[in-house]
Amino acid sequence: MDTHSKKKILIVEDDRKLNNGIRLALKGQEYHCLQCESVTDGKAALEQEKVDLILLDINLPDGNGMDWLVEIRQRSALPVILISANNMEMDIVTGLQLGANDYITKPFSLMVLRARIEVQFRETEAESPEIFQTDNYYFDFRKMVFRVDDSPVELSRTEQRLLRKLVENPGAVLTREILTDEIWSGDSDFVEEHALTVVIKRLRGKLRESEHPASYIKTVYGIGYAWERQEKGKRT
Repeated sequence: MDTHSKKKILIVEDDRKLNNGIRLALKGQEYHCLQCESVTDGKAALEQEKVDLILLDINLPDGNGMDWLVEIRQRSALPVILISANNMEMDIVTGLQLGANDYITKPFSLMVLRARIEVQFRETEAESPEIFQTDNYYFDFRKMVFRVDDSPVELSRTEQRLLRKLVENPGAVLTREILTDEIWSGDSDFVEEHALTVVIKRLRGKLRESEHPASYIKTVYGIGYAWERQEKGKRT
């Protein structure tokens, strides 16, 4: 299994021995680990890579993991498991209230940690089906297989991210800011102003919307886009 098809886990833990131990425990066919030892390095890694889950220590040399968790939750539902040497009930409750998906205290079994990670991925996959099918369209995001009228369609990574965000939120109007941030993994400050418009146009062409009786990608002028079935002749 190549790196691109593995689940990416960002480990942010300043105890190097534990950090390496976690990586070794997760090493295998399904996971690829990115290792950091500070909030600063963790943020840089998150900007450069699209990760699937974060293991986040609370006490880091340059900041508090909970403070960063708050920032993460302002723009992402990415699964986060907090790691801490403090097993005080109030700290656990606070971490969960701030948006952590789970909380594990040191010392802990690496097998238990792996099991908790697997639970998070199962829950995420249950909430976000990998296969989407309607009318002329078939999208399998896990296998990266996309068909229109039973014919295969090649989509770039950027187009896949955009399409997935839209189909996972049917009928919801997603702002240009949300879509741009999602597609370019937080690097929206460095993206050209009309980049999203270009990707939308390209995706519409590949989905052959002009050939179908229903158009799905709806433009909400001045706001963003939505995945919504429309009657023929009412495309925007």
